[in-house]
Amino acid sequence: MKKLIVASNNQGKIKEIKQILSKYDMNIVSLKDEKIDIEVEENGTTFMENAYIKASMIHKLVKDCMVLADDSGLMVDCLNGAPGIYSARFAGEHGNSKKNNDKLLDLLSKKDKDKKTAKFVCSMVLIVNDNKVIKVQGEVSGEIIDKEKGMNGFGYDPLFYMPEYNMTFGEMDSGLKNSISHRANALKKLEKEIEQIV
Repeated sequence: MKKLIVASNNQGKIKEIKQILSKYDMNIVSLKDEKIDIEVEENGTTFMENAYIKASMIHKLVKDCMVLADDSGLMVDCLNGAPGIYSARFAGEHGNSKKNNDKLLDLLSKKDKDKKTAKFVCSMVLIVNDNKVIKVQGEVSGEIIDKEKGMNGFGYDPLFYMPEYNMTFGEMDSGLKNSISHRANALKKLEKEIEQIV
């Protein structure tokens, strides 16, 4: 069974990836599972650059395993694409969803009352070996509402509203979210490659 290391410490992200790829005969593990504790400096200017930086750094440490890294975030149109690649540390403290959401709501409160259109973006890099690197990107469009709704998901999920489902990501069960999310859309593209590998 092939081992796939997900180059992330975000437990919500790891859980989603494991659920979506569970049908494949792979041992999917996290950095924590592998006792890899390094801080990768994400100094790229795009989601894809940051995903590649993470994947290649971890792959150098674990040559015999496949490594999957993703960089994802929220892009709000009326904020010129912010928080973008700074989504996880938007309010200054990495991974503090409450502060990030509060900052986003504060910035949007100063904007016109029109719909606050936005999209989640997920760039993924799978390093199979030194000669095979696969890059994919998925997106999903929605709107940002003016207060959090729902306790599911993580990050900006309670603020990201999809009109066609009449609910936020935070109100969706994981099955629905994992079938339509930006991460799901990226993984669908990746699956075509994975099917040839496993």
